[in-house]
Amino acid sequence: MADMSESDPAARAAATRRDSLSPADRRRILANLQDETDGAAIYDALAKSEKDEKVAAVYRRLATVERRHAGFWRDRLVAAGFTREVRPSGRARLLAFVGKRFGPSLVLPTLARDEVKGGETYDAQADAVAAGFHTDERSHARVIQAAASQVGGLSGGSLAQLEGRHRSGGGNALRAAVLGANDGLVSNLSLVMGVAGAAVSSRTILLTGLAGLVAGSCSMAMGEWLSVSSARELHLRQIAAEKEELDAAPDLEKEELRLIYQSKGLDEAAAASVVERMFVDKDVALDALVREELGIDPEELGGSPWAAAGSSFALFAVGAIFPVAPFLVSSGWTAIGLSITCSGLALAAIGGATSMFTGRGLLFSATRQIAIGYAAAVFTFAIGRLIGARVG
Repeated sequence: MADMSESDPAARAAATRRDSLSPADRRRILANLQDETDGAAIYDALAKSEKDEKVAAVYRRLATVERRHAGFWRDRLVAAGFTREVRPSGRARLLAFVGKRFGPSLVLPTLARDEVKGGETYDAQADAVAAGFHTDERSHARVIQAAASQVGGLSGGSLAQLEGRHRSGGGNALRAAVLGANDGLVSNLSLVMGVAGAAVSSRTILLTGLAGLVAGSCSMAMGEWLSVSSARELHLRQIAAEKEELDAAPDLEKEELRLIYQSKGLDEAAAASVVERMFVDKDVALDALVREELGIDPEELGGSPWAAAGSSFALFAVGAIFPVAPFLVSSGWTAIGLSITCSGLALAAIGGATSMFTGRGLLFSATRQIAIGYAAAVFTFAIGRLIGARVG
């Protein structure tokens, strides 16, 4: 008996379509379909639980784009003769539940990482690149980060501002000054006490302390210069990449900016109007995109690396001078006692300064700082005494 498929044109056509899609392509497209289905389900869940209608509208629009992507991959499979229903995965259902039950801030960082990963995955797929899906995923990542900062989460730009020790602002400047002086004080106190424990001459302790002051200050200055320079270079690369995206796909960048402004409280019409006015001048549009998407102030770019290096050198040196200064005017156990006393007073002052941005009581902060500094000094003194005895 002849095979039914040989006499059935529809069956033969379906078999031909299936043969046109390789097993590797089928697995790839199914994985893409699953990811997009998951994304749409999570965004839909966030939109339903979001009380702020403007933010909910952003989630719904993101879900719509994810469903469009999913439809593209589903149509590819159907055209090749494969029919398979894809439902949200267990991971997606869990993220949706967490987002609805405990708030979007717990899942938005994960979603942002997924979108970035999706963009990188699509970069290697010619059909996805041709459809513009790789840029859509990156756009979603940036929009989600912007939305996170408005609903209790923390965007990448906000995190960078909190972690940057040399951003502008009185609070951050005070914190950097206190930490810099504390680094110099504790490290040089430990060095001086370690050498003193070895029962060497006061002249040797003095030279060692001064060497530690200079070496530590230079190390801090070089580290800060490299840190700020690297941050500036990274920001400049990000701005250049954003400019290329603006030149290549201005409509996509408009959509990103509209969604960001909607997440900040503007309605759709107002956001569209603001963005249209901005895009009359490409420089203005680029400035807005850099500030809103990347969290970068193009006029600052992290500050001057030379200023950061100079301030770090000076702050470390100021802290490091207290343990060594007594050896300039005295010697022996008297100098050691004065070194411990001066360092203790400086530690108390630093502890009091930290209370200004930690909210702790002044006495508690000062006592804690003294205890930490003295503990380090006692430890290194003991190690120095042990080594000195063995060498002697």
